Amino acid sequence: MEHLFTINIKKILSQAFGEDAEVVYDKSLLIQYINEKTRSANKGSKARSGFANLYALYVIIEDYVKRGYDNVGDYSNYEGAVFGELFMRQRELPFGGKLQNHALNNRMNSEFQKFFPNTEYIPILRNFETNRYWINEHLLKLSFKGKVYNIASVILQMIDEYIQTKQDSFRRFVQSCTDLQKMGKSSPEQVEKFIIDLLAPNVDARLFEIVSYAILKYYYHDQKIYWGFKLFHLKREALELYKTGRTNANDGGIDFVMRPLGRFFQVTETLDFKKYFLDIDKIQKYPISFVVKSMDDVPEITKKLRENAYKVYPIQCIIDKYMDCIEELINIPILINRFKEAMRQGYLNKILEEIIVQSRVEFNFEEDEED
Repeated sequence: MEHLFTINIKKILSQAFGEDAEVVYDKSLLIQYINEKTRSANKGSKARSGFANLYALYVIIEDYVKRGYDNVGDYSNYEGAVFGELFMRQRELPFGGKLQNHALNNRMNSEFQKFFPNTEYIPILRNFETNRYWINEHLLKLSFKGKVYNIASVILQMIDEYIQTKQDSFRRFVQSCTDLQKMGKSSPEQVEKFIIDLLAPNVDARLFEIVSYAILKYYYHDQKIYWGFKLFHLKREALELYKTGRTNANDGGIDFVMRPLGRFFQVTETLDFKKYFLDIDKIQKYPISFVVKSMDDVPEITKKLRENAYKVYPIQCIIDKYMDCIEELINIPILINRFKEAMRQGYLNKILEEIIVQSRVEFNFEEDEED
């Protein structure tokens, strides 16, 4: 499948391999995989970026190139890249600050096999005892016309180009937010439409989490509760929602926490019951609310979760125990209603300002702001 970023990929190949570029593209499963993973490059900041699996490839191939195996040396005798070094390197890359080890350990290989079920090769090789990693050199070396072409360096160039393209799109997104902020009072309808569009099911998961947080923060902002340790000495306190860290963080299944009620919120884009149950297990079955990137009605989501869970756990009391831990399901229509309620309370510009602040943190724009 060709898309806008395919032009960039073929340009890099043409610069490296000249008239043989098209043959290299057709013969390389890795390049075709990268082509699939970079479809969102020219779709703007809202589209899913898919950095995790690309970065797993990137850091291992980078290690391969740095050690000179793309030119000389017997890679089969290499002791392998150290997991800790690969893990830290992927977190140094743009948008990689909170990536976990899943792509390195399994997800990249699993997805590659889904794309190319007939190939006998998997890209990432691993020794479970030593926790060392290798790139499968069979996928890097292409032989035809009596020549051997090593594509390691061009793969790094392709991923670098994709990173730059996504960085540019996120910068434009933040700039659009800033421009709307300046004209917010004169054109509130534009701001409202812009924010609602960010709640679409196909929006980048990180942006959806950021916008959800901004909306819920100001939806709950003016709600007060009375609490205390003595019946005749109660405090009157507004509900406050806090973001616990960056998106996709390994924080035990808690994306937002509310004080003083102690409510937990987790943002998800899946209806796979295993993800919900895993999050519930992580916090020892403490009640948790899920913000779901779905247009489905809440009763329909609940029904799907129960029915799919029953296929794996055909014991009703087990399913009931997990389902009782779901304090609330907040879908996209509910989020939009809460956004409109916060707007009526006069928080439209505050919500947009929060989106800007969180986006700058998430997409590493602090330095740009200082400049």
